[in-house]
Amino acid sequence: MLINFIFQDKKYQANLSQPLDISIPIRDGFDNPNCFYAPLPAFEPVRADNFVGDTQLGGIINFKNIRINPHGNGTHTECVGHIAKEVFTINDCLKKFHFLAQLITVFPTKMENGDRVILKHQIEGFLQKNTFNALIIRTMPNDNLKERTNYSGANPPYIHHEAMEYIVECGIEHFLVDLPSVDREEDGALFLAHKAFWKYPQATRKNATITELIYVPENIKDDFYLLNIQIASFELDASPSKPVLFGLIKNE
Repeated sequence: MLINFIFQDKKYQANLSQPLDISIPIRDGFDNPNCFYAPLPAFEPVRADNFVGDTQLGGIINFKNIRINPHGNGTHTECVGHIAKEVFTINDCLKKFHFLAQLITVFPTKMENGDRVILKHQIEGFLQKNTFNALIIRTMPNDNLKERTNYSGANPPYIHHEAMEYIVECGIEHFLVDLPSVDREEDGALFLAHKAFWKYPQATRKNATITELIYVPENIKDDFYLLNIQIASFELDASPSKPVLFGLIKNE
């Protein structure tokens, strides 16, 4: 199934029959990524008298409660409500769901203090201003351990706030990365990269989003893609999400 669309006065074609899912499924229990010491996801059948909502336990239907922490348990998309004192919800902030995205691969730089950081100069050569509105960063090394790594207390890589400022200058409204957070795990509540991306509180970009804890397999090459971000309609600052890529054919 092919579709044609125009972005920034350029024509593109995408094949919707070949989706590339870059989300991490949320599973019951330990087989998930975890960060910020969040409780593990739990899928539990409803129990009442002789009723059990699990056909594997003899129930007549599956009828389960779920417990998840969107920020700590898997792929999620967040809005400025994540850091704002005001109430912003992802359901209100994300009103468009298809974007032109560029995927790039970066090896975080190891700093003198041991931090691994994505710096501005590492992305400058990839970005051109106002040529696309979503950026996806895959970090190296890259393997499927990202689908179940416990990042809590490990000081994982993050984005330098000057790099994030440059990303915003280039017109990026939706930023996706395979890290637990764009900021340092413990940064004294400064949230420099988050604030730089959303321009909070001086000129808040309400409709901009950050998606974290994605996983981009090696067979997906650095290139431009049509990006679809799927969320649940939660009235929260974040939702578990399913970003999906579609390869492009550029028509001049």
